[in-house]
Amino acid sequence: VEFGLGGAKDMLRWIQGSWNRKDDHRRNGQITYADFDMRAMFEHHFYEALITDTTFPTLDGLSKEGGYIKCKLQPARVVTKALGAPGPKISSNVSPLQKMWTPAAFRLNIEGIDEMKYVNKIDSFTVTLDTKKLYSGAFRLPEIVPLKLKFPNITGTISFKYADKLLKWHQDYIRSQDGAGIKDSKAQKSGSIEFLSPDRKQTLLEIKLSEVGLVYVGADPSKANEEQVKRLKFELYVHGMSIAGSSILGFV
Repeated sequence: VEFGLGGAKDMLRWIQGSWNRKDDHRRNGQITYADFDMRAMFEHHFYEALITDTTFPTLDGLSKEGGYIKCKLQPARVVTKALGAPGPKISSNVSPLQKMWTPAAFRLNIEGIDEMKYVNKIDSFTVTLDTKKLYSGAFRLPEIVPLKLKFPNITGTISFKYADKLLKWHQDYIRSQDGAGIKDSKAQKSGSIEFLSPDRKQTLLEIKLSEVGLVYVGADPSKANEEQVKRLKFELYVHGMSIAGSSILGFV
């Protein structure tokens, strides 16, 4: 499923609960199929679904496209129901909030490195839930058991103009004059990725990052006579993520 931020508070709450792992967070639902006149023809009912993948789009300061989040759902079982004859018309409310966010409006925060707010691009990333099919007794369909939640590395680029503290972190954490750098929890930082309103004045959604460490820092390839800003590419590992909403989206 693919959706924007506006009008998606219940879906975002589901993702939030799945990441927190406090409860099982399985959901039932249905997909209704309609003819050209938008009248319902048949339905797929799904039961005990888990979110196994949550993909966030590439965040780019030059983007002019709409921003959408993708989720992959794994149900325990699916039942298809034919309605026999065209049913009632299907419709949905189109919210003006749907256009309230673009991938160009974002901010990366890293503890102690204020300049990371000038990051111009963060590549698309996916949070994945591993599952296992458990067969038991005489049941034909297996039980879907949630296992480990995997948080991806975060990669992006920043102008060399704002990269001094990032390079210092790289020097202290990965390399030092005495050999290997600091590799313990003291070198890890906290942070967040903020999804901002188009005017950049309000935070719509925040992905909080914990136990963030530096994997790689390197210069982007250079070309002769190129007039673009010279940028540094970085890669961060993240041991934990959580979602915090806002009153604008209708949840916290």
